[in-house]
Parts: sequence; C-alpha cells; structure tokens
Amino acid sequence: MHDVLIVGAGPVGLALACELGLAGCSVLVLEREPALGSPLRAAPLGRRGLSAASVEAFYRRGMLEPLLKASGAQEVFGGAAPDEDAPSRPRMGGHFAGMMLDGTQIDVAALPFRLPSPALTAVMTDLEAVETVLSERASTLGVDIRRGVTVSAVSQNGESVVAQAGADSYEARWLVGCDGGRSTVRRLSGFEFVGTDPQFTGYTMQATLADPDKLRPGFHVTPTGMYVRMPADGHVAMMDLDRGAFDRSQPPTRDHLQAVLRRVSDTDVTIREVHIASSFTDRAMQTTSYRRGRVLLAGDAAHIHSPLGGQGLNTGIGDAVNLGWKLAATVHGYAPDGLLDTYADERHPIGAAVLDWSRAQVATMSPDPFAHAIRAVVRDLIGTPDGATYVFERLSGSWIRYDLGSEHPLVGRSAPDFCLEDGTRLGDLMEDGRGVVLDFSTDRRLHASATAWEGRMRYVAGAPRDDLGSGAVLVRPDGVVAWAGDRHPDREAFEQAAGRWFGGPAAATGHTGGDHLGAAPVQPASLLGGAAPDAPEHLVETDSTAVIG
Repeated sequence: MHDVLIVGAGPVGLALACELGLAGCSVLVLEREPALGSPLRAAPLGRRGLSAASVEAFYRRGMLEPLLKASGAQEVFGGAAPDEDAPSRPRMGGHFAGMMLDGTQIDVAALPFRLPSPALTAVMTDLEAVETVLSERASTLGVDIRRGVTVSAVSQNGESVVAQAGADSYEARWLVGCDGGRSTVRRLSGFEFVGTDPQFTGYTMQATLADPDKLRPGFHVTPTGMYVRMPADGHVAMMDLDRGAFDRSQPPTRDHLQAVLRRVSDTDVTIREVHIASSFTDRAMQTTSYRRGRVLLAGDAAHIHSPLGGQGLNTGIGDAVNLGWKLAATVHGYAPDGLLDTYADERHPIGAAVLDWSRAQVATMSPDPFAHAIRAVVRDLIGTPDGATYVFERLSGSWIRYDLGSEHPLVGRSAPDFCLEDGTRLGDLMEDGRGVVLDFSTDRRLHASATAWEGRMRYVAGAPRDDLGSGAVLVRPDGVVAWAGDRHPDREAFEQAAGRWFGGPAAATGHTGGDHLGAAPVQPASLLGGAAPDAPEHLVETDSTAVIG
C-alpha cells in the first residue's frame, strides 16, 4: 500500500508527486492518457504563462533552469541577476480581458517585499515542457507513474482509499484527485461542485488560413466576442458569446470554426485546413470543500474557470505546493493537529478569488452598453500606475497572503529571496523541501531553539544584504513566511510558531523528519568547511553564515 495515490499526471499531479517524493513518501500516480505529451500540450497550443509565484516554486526546488532549457527560454520577463541592487521592472504585464498591461506603468516599489532573485517575474512555456521536467524529477525521487490507467471507482474507510481501474485495485493511505476539470475522483467521491454557467464558448486552433492578414495581430474584443491572433503562424483563439451553446462532446469542424471566426472578427477570413483544435468555456465552478475523509482535490479538479489571464495552471501549482508538505507530515506522523485542514483553509479562498477575477473579465466583454461602459473605465484605470500595479499583482500572484493570525506584514506571504553577505540565498536552501529559519540576529539567539526541530527545518544564521526590517524569519516548506521577528527575535514566539507548523520538537516526538527526506541536503559552496571548535557537529559555519542540516 502506497502512502499517497495521485490520480492525474498533469502539471498539478506531478508537482504534488515531486513534493511528496522529496519528503520520502511512497507515491503512485495513475494517468488516463497512455503517453506523455500531445499536440494540445506542446507549443503553440499548449503555450502557458507561469506567474512569479509558480516560477518561485520551480526555483526553490532547483527546477527553474531545467524548465527554461525545456521551454527553449524563448520568452522570459523580469528577473534580476543575483548581484543587482534591486528587482528589475517587469517587461510584460499581461492583460485583463484582452486589455494589455503596460509594464512601464507598474510601480515596482509598491510591489510587496521584492528582493533581487535569480527567479523571474514570469516565464512563457508550454504544458509539455512543464510535465517533462516534473516527470523526470518525480522519477528520480522514486515516484511510480503508470499511464494508460483509467480510474472507474473510488472507495475509502478510516484507514485507506482504494481506486479501481478495470480489474486492478490500487490502495493508499491517501488519495488526491488532480484529474482536471471533468474530474472522475471528484464525481466518484461525492464532492459538491457549484458555480456559474458559461457565457461563451472558446476555441483555440492551429490552422492554415488562406488570408491571415485579414486578422489583426493581438487581442480584439468585438460586439460578438473576441479573437486573438497569436504570434505563431496559424495559431488563433476566439470566444463566441453563445452562453456555452456549442456541444463540446464533439470536436469542432472546420466549417463551424470558420463561421465563428468570421462572426467574431467581422471579416470573411477563410480557413483552408484545421490541423488541431479544442474548445472551452468560462463555466466557473468550485468544490465547497477540498477534502472528504482521505480523499483530497487539487488544481482543476477543485476549481475551473475561464482561461482568460492564465490563472488555472498557476493556481493548481499553488495548490500542490501548499498541500505537499502538509500531507507528507501527516503521513509521517509528526503533523500538528489540524495541519492538513489548513490546506483548504488557505487555498479555497484563493480559488474563489480567481474565479471572481475570471468572471469580472467575462463581464467586461459582454456586447451590452453597460459592459462597454465598464470596459472603458477599466481601460483607463489600468493605464495608471496604481491600476497597472494592482492588475499585475493579481496576475503575478504577489497579492496572495494567507491569514496566519499575525499582523507582521511578511507573515503569510511568499518569502522574499533573502541573500546573506556570503551569497547564500534562501531559494538554494529550500531545494530539499524542508522549512528554513533565517536568523539575522548578531547573537544567533534562535540557534538553541531551532535544534529541537532539526531534520524538519534548516537553521541558517548570518548577516543579510537586506533584512527588510526583520531579525529572523521562519519559512514553511512551501516558501510562505510562517513567522517573523524583529531585530531581537523572541525565542518563545519562534518556538510557538515552529510547533504550530512543524509539530512537537523532534526530541520529544521521535520524528526528526530526517529519515524521510528523499534528496540529499543542499550544501551551497559558502556553507562548506570546518565547524568552529566550539560548534556542535551539526552546525557548519563560515565568517558570516551558520547552518544546521
């Protein structure tokens, strides 16, 4: 019996598998499709934008460079060299309902807690590249991925979950449905799925056009919908305001696609041949809960919406990174009470907000005069620095802040990429999937306390290039700041936060977490060398930095 069974080997399921494998869980992934990759997932139809939040997740696990290589690194936006003094300005802002954001209008200083980082503001990639990188990493971590397996039944008791696929049964202590918008796991497990009906049917296609110049490049909202002529030759997307009337159980024909394209573009453009096409709607639905007993949901299995703004993939990756370490701690028995419940507590509001963001875009595209008036107002607003910055925060994920019960402005946010004077970066310290406590205090006052959780978190002490006004920070494995102290951090407050997120001290529970790590601890060059004579064996230090683990 595996620790965790994941149904679905898309980006979300594979990202979750990597997180669990890194934490030493035994993981089985079942995927309906017989092989990795398809024309719909490769460029150009599979082209997707990874937000800053998703890029940070890849960076913190050492997968950003492989992803850029697999993607061809054709389009990257933002980022900063490690020795730059300030984060660079995003070179692309994205769009809201087809209204493009001007990156020069974004107020970089107003973006919350940014520090220079090798991570980029955004990356244009494709689903096939994402899945390839995640599949390769999952395999190195011992994850078992089986393709061509269709789950037909799910049952559970108080101890395990069983998935049935034909004559085969697969049992695990936990099951996570990452099987997309038409999730079989969601349906079989009885999750309530509620939301709003579609306003349009969307199409994306790779086709040969007889007269492509009749379509202007870029986004164009029209009285009957919207069309987008992409940079790739013959790649066209369109949205038909038909309230989802098209029968999506059948593939769209050339004649149907041509009729829709002519109507929404108000041209007589001719499609000679359709090479590949798919359809979608803006139906916005979300499960009322993300867990039923030992079955959980993540990604599109838990929430679906219009692809406008490219939020689906990024929200799903956020789900996986949030859930992975919490489920692993539960599997290994050192999770504090209620830790797994915080997954839904934190991620359900994010999903709901993304659905509303999608609905707002659709509302501005309606052909009625009221929507037209609203669209004019929104266009004016996003042309201002405040408006552009607000929209960019939503698109990049930097707006996300979990309510962890602290008024400290860093707590609940994605941790900035703190860099110590010797060049050690937070992102490098997180590759093995553990939490990190950065102690900037001169007397290393959190050292003794942090050793109680050795194996579950890494203690690093040193002078930072920029401490953003903090004396210490505790960062969860998902990169979220769980606690932050002032220039003289309070040991008792730190210990309370550590217990809340990492369970009782390892010495008391017997669960260090060290035996469960599926990868060797990261050893940045600056941390190699002999320990000081009076330092414990697990404390390695240089002139400016000390690290446990």
